[in-house]
Amino acid sequence: MSATSRLGVFADREFLALSGTAFARAQAYSTILIALALFADAYQTTGLVEGLFGTAFAAVQLVIVLPLGRLVDTRNAKHFLLVGLLVNVATFVGFALVSNAYEVILMRALQGFGASLLWITGSTVVGEISPDGARGKWLGSYNQVGALSSFAGDLVGGVLLHTFHTAVTFAVLSVISLVAFGLVYVFLRENPGGRKDPEEASGLETFGNLLRRPMVNSLVTFRFAFSVGKMAVILFLPIYARTEFGVSAFAIGLLLAGGKLVKAALQGWMGDLTDRLGNEHYFVLVGALTYAVGTAAIPLAGPAQDVLPAFTLGSGEFALPIDGAFLTMFVAYAIIGVADSVRLPASMSLFVMEGERFDSVASAMSLRSISWKVGQVVGPVVVGLIKDALGMAIAFWTAAGFIVVASAAFLAMYRHGRDGGGAAHADAD
Repeated sequence: MSATSRLGVFADREFLALSGTAFARAQAYSTILIALALFADAYQTTGLVEGLFGTAFAAVQLVIVLPLGRLVDTRNAKHFLLVGLLVNVATFVGFALVSNAYEVILMRALQGFGASLLWITGSTVVGEISPDGARGKWLGSYNQVGALSSFAGDLVGGVLLHTFHTAVTFAVLSVISLVAFGLVYVFLRENPGGRKDPEEASGLETFGNLLRRPMVNSLVTFRFAFSVGKMAVILFLPIYARTEFGVSAFAIGLLLAGGKLVKAALQGWMGDLTDRLGNEHYFVLVGALTYAVGTAAIPLAGPAQDVLPAFTLGSGEFALPIDGAFLTMFVAYAIIGVADSVRLPASMSLFVMEGERFDSVASAMSLRSISWKVGQVVGPVVVGLIKDALGMAIAFWTAAGFIVVASAAFLAMYRHGRDGGGAAHADAD
Protein backbone atom coordinates (compact mmCIF):
# COMPACT_ATOMS: atom_id res chain seq x y z
CA MET A 1 0.00 0.00 0.00
CA SER A 2 1.39 3.37 -1.01
CA ALA A 3 2.41 5.77 1.71
CA THR A 4 0.31 8.42 -0.02
CA SER A 5 -2.89 6.33 -0.18
CA ARG A 6 -5.70 7.05 2.23
CA LEU A 7 -4.74 4.31 4.72
CA GLY A 8 -1.12 4.06 3.66
CA VAL A 9 -0.17 7.05 5.79
CA PHE A 10 -0.62 4.81 8.84
CA ALA A 11 2.02 2.42 7.47
CA ASP A 12 4.58 5.20 7.88
CA ARG A 13 6.16 4.76 11.32
CA GLU A 14 6.78 8.48 11.76
CA PHE A 15 3.18 9.32 10.92
CA LEU A 16 2.12 6.63 13.38
CA ALA A 17 4.25 8.21 16.12
CA LEU A 18 2.88 11.68 15.39
CA SER A 19 -0.63 10.26 15.37
CA GLY A 20 0.07 8.93 18.86
CA THR A 21 0.65 12.47 20.11
CA ALA A 22 -2.59 13.64 18.46
CA PHE A 23 -4.43 10.72 20.05
CA ALA A 24 -3.10 11.46 23.54
CA ARG A 25 -3.75 15.20 23.26
CA ALA A 26 -7.27 14.97 21.84
CA GLN A 27 -8.46 12.22 24.16
CA ALA A 28 -7.25 14.16 27.19
CA TYR A 29 -8.91 17.34 25.96
CA SER A 30 -12.34 15.78 25.39
CA THR A 31 -12.33 13.72 28.58
CA ILE A 32 -11.37 16.72 30.70
CA LEU A 33 -14.20 18.77 29.16
CA ILE A 34 -16.66 16.22 30.54
CA ALA A 35 -14.85 16.34 33.88
CA LEU A 36 -15.20 20.15 33.88
CA ALA A 37 -18.98 19.77 33.66
CA LEU A 38 -18.86 17.51 36.73
CA PHE A 39 -16.59 19.98 38.56
CA ALA A 40 -18.95 22.86 37.68
CA ASP A 41 -21.91 20.91 39.02
CA ALA A 42 -20.09 19.76 42.17
CA TYR A 43 -18.68 23.20 43.06
CA GLN A 44 -21.82 25.15 41.93
CA THR A 45 -19.75 27.54 39.84
CA THR A 46 -20.95 30.75 38.19
CA GLY A 47 -20.68 31.45 34.47
CA LEU A 48 -17.66 33.63 35.13
CA VAL A 49 -15.77 30.85 36.92
CA GLU A 50 -16.75 28.40 34.19
CA GLY A 51 -15.39 30.88 31.67
CA LEU A 52 -12.11 30.92 33.57
CA PHE A 53 -11.88 27.16 33.03
CA GLY A 54 -11.42 28.03 29.37
CA THR A 55 -9.48 31.26 29.80
CA ALA A 56 -6.81 29.69 32.01
CA PHE A 57 -6.20 27.03 29.37
CA ALA A 58 -5.86 29.58 26.58
CA ALA A 59 -3.96 32.32 28.46
CA VAL A 60 -0.91 30.12 29.00
CA GLN A 61 -0.96 29.11 25.35
CA LEU A 62 -1.20 32.74 24.28
CA VAL A 63 1.99 33.54 26.19
CA ILE A 64 4.08 30.67 24.85
CA VAL A 65 2.78 30.18 21.32
CA LEU A 66 5.02 32.71 19.52
CA PRO A 67 8.34 31.75 21.11
CA LEU A 68 7.39 28.10 20.81
CA GLY A 69 6.81 28.45 17.08
CA ARG A 70 10.24 29.96 16.55
CA LEU A 71 11.87 27.29 18.71
CA VAL A 72 10.22 24.50 16.74
CA ASP A 73 11.43 26.12 13.53
CA THR A 74 15.03 26.24 14.77
CA ARG A 75 15.43 23.41 17.30
CA ASN A 76 14.77 19.70 17.62
CA ALA A 77 10.98 19.35 17.45
CA LYS A 78 11.12 15.78 18.76
CA HIS A 79 12.18 17.04 22.19
CA PHE A 80 9.17 19.35 22.40
CA LEU A 81 6.81 16.46 21.70
CA LEU A 82 8.41 14.32 24.42
CA VAL A 83 8.21 17.12 26.99
CA GLY A 84 4.60 17.84 26.05
CA LEU A 85 3.61 14.23 26.74
CA LEU A 86 5.28 14.32 30.17
CA VAL A 87 3.44 17.57 30.98
CA ASN A 88 0.23 15.74 30.07
CA VAL A 89 0.95 13.13 32.73
CA ALA A 90 1.66 15.80 35.37
CA THR A 91 -1.64 17.48 34.48
CA PHE A 92 -3.63 14.29 35.01
CA VAL A 93 -2.09 13.77 38.43
CA GLY A 94 -3.07 17.32 39.36
CA PHE A 95 -6.67 16.92 38.18
CA ALA A 96 -7.03 13.75 40.24
CA LEU A 97 -6.13 15.75 43.37
CA VAL A 98 -8.19 18.96 42.95
CA SER A 99 -10.58 19.94 45.74
CA ASN A 100 -12.09 23.26 44.55
CA ALA A 101 -12.78 25.30 41.42
CA TYR A 102 -9.63 27.40 41.77
CA GLU A 103 -7.43 24.33 41.67
CA VAL A 104 -9.30 23.25 38.55
CA ILE A 105 -8.39 26.59 36.95
CA LEU A 106 -4.72 26.05 37.88
CA MET A 107 -4.69 22.57 36.32
CA ARG A 108 -6.33 23.94 33.18
CA ALA A 109 -3.41 26.34 32.84
CA LEU A 110 -0.93 23.45 33.05
CA GLN A 111 -3.00 21.49 30.55
CA GLY A 112 -2.84 24.45 28.17
CA PHE A 113 0.95 24.42 28.30
CA GLY A 114 1.19 20.73 27.44
CA ALA A 115 -1.45 20.93 24.73
CA SER A 116 0.41 23.77 23.00
CA LEU A 117 3.62 21.77 22.93
CA LEU A 118 1.86 18.84 21.30
CA TRP A 119 -0.44 20.71 18.91
CA ILE A 120 1.93 23.27 17.39
CA THR A 121 4.86 20.86 17.17
CA GLY A 122 2.85 17.89 15.93
CA SER A 123 0.95 19.73 13.19
CA THR A 124 4.14 21.50 12.07
CA VAL A 125 6.12 18.27 11.78
CA VAL A 126 3.29 16.54 9.89
CA GLY A 127 3.18 19.45 7.44
CA GLU A 128 6.95 19.44 6.93
CA ILE A 129 7.61 15.71 6.50
CA SER A 130 4.51 14.93 4.39
CA PRO A 131 5.17 13.83 0.78
CA ASP A 132 4.86 16.38 -2.02
CA GLY A 133 1.29 16.72 -3.26
CA ALA A 134 -0.20 14.96 -0.23
CA ARG A 135 -0.04 17.60 2.49
CA GLY A 136 -3.81 18.00 2.71
CA LYS A 137 -4.19 14.23 2.98
CA TRP A 138 -1.56 13.95 5.73
CA LEU A 139 -2.93 16.91 7.67
CA GLY A 140 -6.49 15.72 7.18
CA SER A 141 -5.57 12.20 8.31
CA TYR A 142 -3.62 13.59 11.28
CA ASN A 143 -6.65 15.62 12.31
CA GLN A 144 -8.80 12.57 11.68
CA VAL A 145 -6.78 10.67 14.28
CA GLY A 146 -7.34 13.53 16.72
CA ALA A 147 -11.06 13.49 15.96
CA LEU A 148 -11.26 9.71 16.45
CA SER A 149 -9.33 10.04 19.70
CA SER A 150 -11.62 12.82 20.84
CA PHE A 151 -14.54 10.56 19.97
CA ALA A 152 -12.97 7.77 22.06
CA GLY A 153 -12.36 10.26 24.85
CA ASP A 154 -16.03 11.19 24.88
CA LEU A 155 -17.15 7.57 25.04
CA VAL A 156 -14.47 5.98 27.20
CA GLY A 157 -13.96 9.10 29.30
CA GLY A 158 -17.69 9.43 29.86
CA VAL A 159 -17.95 5.79 30.94
CA LEU A 160 -14.89 6.03 33.23
CA LEU A 161 -16.08 9.26 34.86
CA HIS A 162 -19.57 7.84 35.26
CA THR A 163 -18.33 4.56 36.77
CA PHE A 164 -15.05 5.29 38.58
CA HIS A 165 -14.98 9.10 38.78
CA THR A 166 -11.74 11.01 38.36
CA ALA A 167 -8.83 8.99 39.81
CA VAL A 168 -9.10 5.96 37.54
CA THR A 169 -9.96 8.13 34.54
CA PHE A 170 -6.83 10.24 34.88
CA ALA A 171 -4.68 7.16 35.50
CA VAL A 172 -5.87 5.72 32.15
CA LEU A 173 -5.07 9.01 30.39
CA SER A 174 -1.57 8.95 31.91
CA VAL A 175 -0.90 5.49 30.48
CA ILE A 176 -2.01 6.63 27.01
CA SER A 177 0.40 9.60 27.11
CA LEU A 178 3.27 7.35 28.21
CA VAL A 179 2.60 4.96 25.31
CA ALA A 180 2.66 7.93 22.91
CA PHE A 181 5.96 9.02 24.51
CA GLY A 182 7.44 5.62 23.65
CA LEU A 183 6.27 5.80 20.03
CA VAL A 184 7.80 9.22 19.50
CA TYR A 185 11.05 8.27 21.21
CA VAL A 186 11.50 5.13 19.10
CA PHE A 187 10.06 5.99 15.67
CA LEU A 188 10.38 9.74 15.05
CA ARG A 189 13.61 10.98 13.47
CA GLU A 190 15.82 13.47 15.26
CA ASN A 191 15.20 17.09 14.33
CA PRO A 192 12.09 16.50 12.14
CA GLY A 193 11.43 20.26 11.85
CA GLY A 194 13.96 22.98 12.53
CA ARG A 195 14.75 23.94 8.95
CA LYS A 196 15.36 27.61 9.55
CA ASP A 197 18.69 29.12 10.57
CA PRO A 198 18.07 31.21 13.71
CA GLU A 199 20.26 33.99 12.28
CA GLU A 200 18.35 34.30 9.02
CA ALA A 201 15.63 36.45 10.53
CA SER A 202 14.34 37.52 13.89
CA GLY A 203 11.05 36.16 15.10
CA LEU A 204 9.34 39.53 14.73
CA GLU A 205 10.58 39.87 11.16
CA THR A 206 9.22 36.49 10.22
CA PHE A 207 5.84 37.17 11.80
CA GLY A 208 5.73 40.58 10.14
CA ASN A 209 6.41 39.03 6.73
CA LEU A 210 3.67 36.50 7.27
CA LEU A 211 1.15 39.10 8.43
CA ARG A 212 1.80 41.15 5.28
CA ARG A 213 0.38 38.25 3.29
CA PRO A 214 -3.31 39.04 2.58
CA MET A 215 -4.36 35.42 3.10
CA VAL A 216 -2.61 35.17 6.47
CA ASN A 217 -4.06 38.52 7.54
CA SER A 218 -7.60 37.50 6.67
CA LEU A 219 -7.21 34.08 8.31
CA VAL A 220 -5.81 35.57 11.52
CA THR A 221 -8.70 38.05 11.76
CA PHE A 222 -11.22 35.31 11.03
CA ARG A 223 -9.85 32.96 13.67
CA PHE A 224 -9.86 35.64 16.36
CA ALA A 225 -13.62 36.25 16.02
CA PHE A 226 -14.49 32.65 15.22
CA SER A 227 -12.74 31.35 18.34
CA VAL A 228 -15.01 33.43 20.59
CA GLY A 229 -18.04 31.65 19.19
CA LYS A 230 -16.51 28.19 19.05
CA MET A 231 -15.31 28.33 22.67
CA ALA A 232 -18.91 28.82 23.77
CA VAL A 233 -19.69 25.42 22.32
CA ILE A 234 -16.53 23.59 23.39
CA LEU A 235 -16.63 24.75 26.99
CA PHE A 236 -20.28 25.47 27.75
CA LEU A 237 -22.19 22.74 25.91
CA PRO A 238 -21.18 19.98 28.39
CA ILE A 239 -21.79 22.35 31.32
CA TYR A 240 -25.17 23.38 29.84
CA ALA A 241 -26.20 19.74 29.43
CA ARG A 242 -25.18 18.87 32.98
CA THR A 243 -26.41 21.89 34.94
CA GLU A 244 -29.60 22.68 32.95
CA PHE A 245 -30.83 19.19 32.10
CA GLY A 246 -29.00 16.91 34.56
CA VAL A 247 -27.36 14.86 31.80
CA SER A 248 -25.00 12.19 33.18
CA ALA A 249 -21.29 11.99 32.32
CA PHE A 250 -22.02 8.88 30.25
CA ALA A 251 -24.76 10.67 28.28
CA ILE A 252 -22.61 13.80 27.81
CA GLY A 253 -19.93 11.56 26.36
CA LEU A 254 -22.42 10.08 23.88
CA LEU A 255 -23.72 13.55 23.03
CA LEU A 256 -20.25 14.84 22.19
CA ALA A 257 -19.26 11.59 20.49
CA GLY A 258 -21.94 12.05 17.84
CA GLY A 259 -20.39 15.23 16.51
CA LYS A 260 -16.87 13.86 16.87
CA LEU A 261 -17.80 10.74 14.89
CA VAL A 262 -19.07 12.88 12.02
CA LYS A 263 -15.89 14.96 12.17
CA ALA A 264 -13.64 11.89 12.24
CA ALA A 265 -15.48 10.18 9.38
CA LEU A 266 -15.40 13.18 7.04
CA GLN A 267 -12.18 15.04 7.76
CA GLY A 268 -9.73 12.81 5.89
CA TRP A 269 -12.02 12.79 2.87
CA MET A 270 -12.43 16.57 3.04
CA GLY A 271 -8.63 16.99 3.15
CA ASP A 272 -8.42 14.85 0.00
CA LEU A 273 -11.14 16.95 -1.65
CA THR A 274 -9.29 20.13 -0.70
CA ASP A 275 -6.13 18.82 -2.41
CA ARG A 276 -8.08 18.11 -5.60
CA LEU A 277 -10.29 21.19 -5.83
CA GLY A 278 -8.17 23.93 -4.29
CA ASN A 279 -9.96 27.19 -3.40
CA GLU A 280 -9.36 26.43 0.26
CA HIS A 281 -10.85 29.75 1.36
CA TYR A 282 -14.31 28.58 0.25
CA PHE A 283 -14.00 25.49 2.42
CA VAL A 284 -13.13 27.72 5.38
CA LEU A 285 -16.13 29.98 4.73
CA VAL A 286 -18.69 27.20 4.25
CA GLY A 287 -17.43 25.36 7.32
CA ALA A 288 -17.68 28.47 9.49
CA LEU A 289 -21.25 29.32 8.47
CA THR A 290 -22.31 25.72 9.06
CA TYR A 291 -20.78 25.95 12.53
CA ALA A 292 -22.89 29.05 13.24
CA VAL A 293 -26.06 27.13 12.33
CA GLY A 294 -25.19 24.33 14.76
CA THR A 295 -24.36 26.77 17.54
CA ALA A 296 -27.60 28.69 17.14
CA ALA A 297 -29.58 25.43 17.35
CA ILE A 298 -28.25 24.43 20.81
CA PRO A 299 -30.61 26.65 22.89
CA LEU A 300 -33.60 25.04 21.16
CA ALA A 301 -33.00 22.16 23.57
CA GLY A 302 -35.20 23.82 26.20
CA PRO A 303 -38.34 24.21 24.06
CA ALA A 304 -37.77 20.79 22.47
CA GLN A 305 -37.77 19.16 25.91
CA ASP A 306 -41.33 20.37 26.43
CA VAL A 307 -42.55 19.24 23.00
CA LEU A 308 -40.91 15.91 22.14
CA PRO A 309 -41.72 12.71 24.05
CA ALA A 310 -39.07 11.15 26.27
CA PHE A 311 -37.96 7.52 26.34
CA THR A 312 -35.09 5.42 27.68
CA LEU A 313 -32.56 3.24 25.86
CA GLY A 314 -31.01 0.35 27.76
CA SER A 315 -31.32 -0.38 31.43
CA GLY A 316 -29.35 -0.37 34.67
CA GLU A 317 -26.43 1.94 35.36
CA PHE A 318 -25.94 2.86 31.70
CA ALA A 319 -29.58 3.50 30.83
CA LEU A 320 -29.76 6.49 28.50
CA PRO A 321 -32.74 8.85 28.91
CA ILE A 322 -33.60 10.42 25.55
CA ASP A 323 -35.74 13.55 25.48
CA GLY A 324 -36.15 16.58 23.26
CA ALA A 325 -33.28 18.44 24.91
CA PHE A 326 -30.80 15.60 24.39
CA LEU A 327 -31.89 15.02 20.78
CA THR A 328 -31.62 18.72 19.94
CA MET A 329 -28.14 19.05 21.40
CA PHE A 330 -27.09 15.83 19.67
CA VAL A 331 -28.23 17.04 16.23
CA ALA A 332 -26.72 20.52 16.78
CA TYR A 333 -23.35 19.02 17.66
CA ALA A 334 -23.48 16.68 14.65
CA ILE A 335 -23.94 19.74 12.41
CA ILE A 336 -20.90 21.27 14.10
CA GLY A 337 -18.95 18.07 13.35
CA VAL A 338 -19.72 18.49 9.63
CA ALA A 339 -18.63 22.12 9.83
CA ASP A 340 -15.24 21.31 11.37
CA SER A 341 -14.51 18.57 8.86
CA VAL A 342 -15.03 21.07 6.02
CA ARG A 343 -13.02 23.89 7.60
CA LEU A 344 -10.01 22.40 9.37
CA PRO A 345 -7.93 20.73 6.59
CA ALA A 346 -8.34 23.79 4.37
CA SER A 347 -7.37 26.23 7.13
CA MET A 348 -4.26 24.25 8.06
CA SER A 349 -3.21 23.84 4.41
CA LEU A 350 -3.46 27.60 3.84
CA PHE A 351 -1.25 28.38 6.83
CA VAL A 352 1.34 25.77 5.85
CA MET A 353 1.50 27.06 2.27
CA GLU A 354 1.97 30.64 3.45
CA GLY A 355 4.62 29.59 5.99
CA GLU A 356 6.63 27.78 3.33
CA ARG A 357 7.19 31.06 1.50
CA PHE A 358 9.53 32.05 4.34
CA ASP A 359 10.69 28.54 5.33
CA SER A 360 8.84 29.09 8.62
CA VAL A 361 5.95 26.67 8.74
CA ALA A 362 5.96 26.53 12.55
CA SER A 363 5.80 30.33 12.74
CA ALA A 364 2.78 30.31 10.45
CA MET A 365 1.16 27.64 12.61
CA SER A 366 1.97 29.76 15.66
CA LEU A 367 0.15 32.71 14.13
CA ARG A 368 -2.75 30.37 13.43
CA SER A 369 -2.72 29.34 17.06
CA ILE A 370 -2.20 32.79 18.61
CA SER A 371 -5.10 34.30 16.65
CA TRP A 372 -7.23 31.52 18.08
CA LYS A 373 -5.85 31.97 21.60
CA VAL A 374 -6.66 35.70 21.81
CA GLY A 375 -10.32 34.92 21.23
CA GLN A 376 -10.05 31.86 23.44
CA VAL A 377 -8.82 33.99 26.35
CA VAL A 378 -11.53 36.63 25.93
CA GLY A 379 -14.38 34.43 24.70
CA PRO A 380 -15.05 32.16 27.69
CA VAL A 381 -15.25 35.05 30.15
CA VAL A 382 -17.49 37.08 27.81
CA VAL A 383 -19.81 34.13 27.23
CA GLY A 384 -19.79 33.32 30.94
CA LEU A 385 -20.77 36.88 31.86
CA ILE A 386 -23.56 36.83 29.24
CA LYS A 387 -24.76 33.55 30.74
CA ASP A 388 -24.85 35.09 34.23
CA ALA A 389 -26.66 38.21 33.02
CA LEU A 390 -28.99 37.01 30.26
CA GLY A 391 -29.00 33.23 30.30
CA MET A 392 -27.34 30.46 28.33
CA ALA A 393 -29.61 30.77 25.28
CA ILE A 394 -28.56 34.38 24.63
CA ALA A 395 -24.94 33.37 25.21
CA PHE A 396 -25.10 30.69 22.50
CA TRP A 397 -26.88 32.97 20.04
CA THR A 398 -24.27 35.67 20.67
CA ALA A 399 -21.58 33.08 19.95
CA ALA A 400 -23.27 32.21 16.65
CA GLY A 401 -23.32 35.91 15.81
CA PHE A 402 -19.57 36.15 16.39
CA ILE A 403 -19.05 33.31 13.91
CA VAL A 404 -21.19 34.97 11.24
CA VAL A 405 -19.31 38.26 11.68
CA ALA A 406 -15.99 36.39 11.48
CA SER A 407 -17.06 34.74 8.22
CA ALA A 408 -18.12 38.04 6.66
CA ALA A 409 -14.85 39.70 7.69
CA PHE A 410 -12.82 36.83 6.25
CA LEU A 411 -14.57 37.02 2.89
CA ALA A 412 -14.28 40.81 2.71
CA MET A 413 -10.56 40.84 3.58
CA TYR A 414 -9.79 37.99 1.19
CA ARG A 415 -11.52 39.78 -1.70
CA HIS A 416 -9.83 43.06 -0.82
CA GLY A 417 -6.44 41.35 -0.96
CA ARG A 418 -7.16 39.71 -4.31
CA ASP A 419 -8.64 42.84 -5.86
CA GLY A 420 -5.56 44.94 -5.17
CA GLY A 421 -5.72 46.11 -1.57
CA GLY A 422 -2.96 43.69 -0.66
CA ALA A 423 -1.63 42.78 -4.09
CA ALA A 424 1.77 44.26 -3.53
CA HIS A 425 2.28 42.18 -0.45
CA ALA A 426 0.71 39.11 -2.01
CA ASP A 427 3.49 38.83 -4.58
CA ALA A 428 6.37 39.89 -2.39
CA ASP A 429 8.20 37.09 -0.58
